[in-house]
Amino acid sequence: MEITTIPGKFPEIGFVRLTQILAVIPICKSSWWAGVKSGRYPKSVKLSARCTVWKVEDIRGLIKQLSEQGQKQAAESYPKSE
Repeated sequence: MEITTIPGKFPEIGFVRLTQILAVIPICKSSWWAGVKSGRYPKSVKLSARCTVWKVEDIRGLIKQLSEQGQKQAAESYPKSE
């Protein structure tokens, strides 16, 4: 299995680390953890005491959801022509 840290390039299956996620979702670590705690972002998986990861499928779903929300907000912000 290929392990990569190239921003925006996730493995097909498996797990991603926080640095990989924050390379694509531009927020700070504390905002990410607050979102995880509140349920806005996916739950993490502890591989060991010092290794926390997220399922790549969950992160792909989050990116899709955020993209759809952004498109909806952009469409609503344009003035309607009559």
